[in-house]
Amino acid sequence: MFKKLFGNKEKSVVLVAPVNGRVVPLEDVPDPVFAEKMMGQGIAVEPIGGTVVSPAEGEIVQLFPTKHAVGLKTKTGAEILIHIGLETVSMDGEGFEAFVKQGDKVKAGDRLIKFDKSLVEEKAKSIVTPIIVTNSDEFDIELTSNHQASAGETELLTVNNK
Repeated sequence: MFKKLFGNKEKSVVLVAPVNGRVVPLEDVPDPVFAEKMMGQGIAVEPIGGTVVSPAEGEIVQLFPTKHAVGLKTKTGAEILIHIGLETVSMDGEGFEAFVKQGDKVKAGDRLIKFDKSLVEEKAKSIVTPIIVTNSDEFDIELTSNHQASAGETELLTVNNK
């Protein structure tokens, strides 16, 4: 009854690492759009593998046709963008395979995209993978990890409703 009266919007969500690798502060990403937080606050990971998993429970709201990036919305309303590598849109989907589509419901750790890490390293500006809360102005965001990340396990960010 309580939830029925006041809605069931969660207060916060913890985002786990979508890829295995070394955590990189957003300010160190070699692209001003991400480093200067033009798209929102977040963190990045330099992947050591080629699998991207969901950082939280939510719904896939966007899968780019080139499969280099995916967007999801959590129960809290946080909109998360995972962008595999930098300037990977120019690869036109080569080396990327998606396991989800727009509208799919996912849980933290569910496989989203597989990519050919060697090909991305060869053809893209960088393999570093930003994880951005694109509507971060609506949330308080806390960094929870700044070392190594294990996909689906390591907590990277806590996103709290203001």
